[in-house]
Amino acid sequence: QVQLVESGGGLVQAGDSLRLSCAASGRTFSTFAMGWFCQAPGKEREFVTRIDWSGDSTYYADSVKGRFTISRDNAKNTVYLQMNSLKPEDTAVYYCAASSILTTRTSAYVYWGQGTQVTVSS
Repeated sequence: QVQLVESGGGLVQAGDSLRLSCAASGRTFSTFAMGWFCQAPGKEREFVTRIDWSGDSTYYADSVKGRFTISRDNAKNTVYLQMNSLKPEDTAVYYCAASSILTTRTSAYVYWGQGTQVTVSS
């Protein structure tokens, strides 16, 4: 089992930045690929970004490329999402998740946090 707890969400204005954190406990954190997903009201949960076990490989959805950065600190069992130049359309609940394979597929992520709300006003 892996327990994931997100933090760092909030209400910001367009153009502002936020850094989300996801703290993991339980099984060895470094053995999991980690991803961030978001879900806006009335929409399906969608992929945002993912990072491999060592932090060397990252991949982003086109909508956030160049604005968001994922990173991880295996010594602290934590993955981060730096969100810059936020837009109102980024408003959603953001979830971190863990997977034993490196993928963008939501269904492959077996452990999920409870989510943290990000609201961007115009």
